[in-house]
Amino acid sequence: MQKWIMSGLFFVACTLALVLMFTLPGKEEVAEEAKPTMPEVTLDKAAAEATVKASCISCHGDQLQGGAGPALNQVGGHLDKDALFNVITKGRKGMPAFKDQLKPEEIANVALYLSEKK
Repeated sequence: MQKWIMSGLFFVACTLALVLMFTLPGKEEVAEEAKPTMPEVTLDKAAAEATVKASCISCHGDQLQGGAGPALNQVGGHLDKDALFNVITKGRKGMPAFKDQLKPEEIANVALYLSEKK
């Protein structure tokens, strides 16, 4: 009886291992999720300013001088457009992620806009 139970448990464990092996994401998929890719957009300064006013000034100040969040009025000197896109999309430290509130094109436009602030 014990042999049947042990054989059954071994079979279940092997089956579970096979299922997990084929359903869990690979390293490439995880790496791609970890670093979002910025879509190609042309800077629309008016739209970017509108998005910044709607989403950013409550923490970063109306002139991007800082407040609850850091100053962004010279952030382009520290971060490039891809890094800014990544931070806005995924969030960082106390900053929330905006991937669910803004479209990737809107985030890319804001990243381009902020990257010019040096």
